[in-house]
Amino acid sequence: MASFNCFVLALLIAFSFPGGEAARHLLQLPPLPSVPNLPKPTLPPMPSIPALPQPTLPTLPTTQPSLPKPTLPPLPSMPSNIPTIPIPTTIPTIPIPTTIPSIPFLSPPPAGN
Repeated sequence: MASFNCFVLALLIAFSFPGGEAARHLLQLPPLPSVPNLPKPTLPPMPSIPALPQPTLPTLPTTQPSLPKPTLPPLPSMPSNIPTIPIPTTIPTIPIPTTIPSIPFLSPPPAGN
């Protein structure tokens, strides 16, 4: 990550030099000629917007209509004979090997005399 940061810093430094030289070159050029005063064009008059007829909106109801009351089916009853699940009181232990078994094809070759 540090080499990437150094690379980015080197790129920023490298790209900053040509821009400074170009700006100095532009400042040393003779001044540009001034822009001549051009006549203002006359625009045609804007067309008038016709008056559109306003639509009539219907009146909103003041009372809410009565809706039928929905009826829900009854909830099912809980069963009375629920089986109990035995909960173990001790946690079984898993044997952890303390030695690493040797793998034949990864062991070093026998020394030849």
